[in-house]
Amino acid sequence: MDLIQQILKALANIHPPHPLFVHFPIALTGAALFFILLALWRKNDLFEKIAFANISLAAVSTIVTAIVGIRDNLAYYNGGAPNHTAKIVIASILFVIVSATVIARWRYPNLFQKRSTKAAYVVSYFVNFGLASLLGLLGGIIVYGL
Repeated sequence: MDLIQQILKALANIHPPHPLFVHFPIALTGAALFFILLALWRKNDLFEKIAFANISLAAVSTIVTAIVGIRDNLAYYNGGAPNHTAKIVIASILFVIVSATVIARWRYPNLFQKRSTKAAYVVSYFVNFGLASLLGLLGGIIVYGL
């Protein structure tokens, strides 16, 4: 029991949780982009469904990552981490776009099959991955400096 309490204390008080969670939106948007490109190349709806599942999980993980990021900024940097304002703005934009992608695809399951909506749907995957990558770069500046 003592070991569990030490682990929980380390997770809650010693080690910032944000670095643990930050990899999820980056990896999930990257995987989603990979699978949407596979779906385009192979003309396979199963790959599109996998891409949709990944982008849906990215939307949820963006919320969790933002919450622990704001918490870590306050707890470890007294609210003044480098680029924190830019990261909050970009993360908010990412959340809006990734959520819009998920909601649009959920409401209109044939977005990928329809010629009129396919391009915008695929571009949203590129935008989501680009924003997540930019956030990772800005986070790297906090960890490693300029």
